[in-house]
Amino acid sequence: MSAEMSADFRAEPAPSVLTLVRGRADRLRNLMRGLARQTLPPRDLIIAWMQPETAPDLPDPGCPVRHLHVPGEPMPLAAARNRAAEAASADLLVFLDVDCIPAPTLVAAYARAGATARGLLLGEVLYLPPEAVADDPDPAVLDRLGRPHPARPAPPETGLRPEPDAGQLWGLSFALPAASWHAAGGMDEAFVGYGGEETDLAARLAASGLPVFWVAGARAYHQHHPVHVPPLQHFAAILANAARFRARHGRWCMTYWLGQFRAAGLIDWHADAAAIRLIRPPSACEIAAALRPDALFS
Repeated sequence: MSAEMSADFRAEPAPSVLTLVRGRADRLRNLMRGLARQTLPPRDLIIAWMQPETAPDLPDPGCPVRHLHVPGEPMPLAAARNRAAEAASADLLVFLDVDCIPAPTLVAAYARAGATARGLLLGEVLYLPPEAVADDPDPAVLDRLGRPHPARPAPPETGLRPEPDAGQLWGLSFALPAASWHAAGGMDEAFVGYGGEETDLAARLAASGLPVFWVAGARAYHQHHPVHVPPLQHFAAILANAARFRARHGRWCMTYWLGQFRAAGLIDWHADAAAIRLIRPPSACEIAAALRPDALFS
């Protein structure tokens, strides 16, 4: 990035960065090191801990840090995001998953986008292979090793590109005005456990008239962890949250996973169905067999 471009970015108001943590302190440290490299430092970093205590020896992210503790089982993802948003001080909220390392221009790119257009802003995420991240990862190395998700469109080369499908919101990296978040009521805390709460938020934001944009330069790198294909460990939560989503919006979400559950003989379901009929839950052996240590994508 040129010095002129960096100076121009610094003219934009700095957003708040928000992340949620349970375990994964090593991932959080890499996220914070990435924030310390930003061409535009965040106004603040809000860490919502879904565990009793903070991790030790956290690096300086180059901005003030606020720690929150959000109890609950299973992981209170919606509640933690809501508490973090309530604590943030900036007019623009950047939600970054703890597994993500921000590229040096991520905060500045979101800041410029937020100053250019009011909307739900989506950034590119590259997925890293196992053992790709050292203690102080070099963004040039991460650029070389990272792979885009096959189900995601390429980001624009410059500026913003409108996205007609609000369902493209994934929780790894996105931003929106704090006023839009609060007007929508944040995330629905009735979505318990894994799945659905982000798509529900996107649908409600779209219904409010908030447009969606892909943002150039808002790149993040997803640090590898083993995944289940399909996510059978979240089977019950996915069924419950998919049903809740359909009751509200009249359509299903997480259809890819529901199709995989159907193919495994666990449910009777189709896209036009009014409900999911449970055939049987997955066995412990099936859940273990679905674990894919080397898979980049779930």
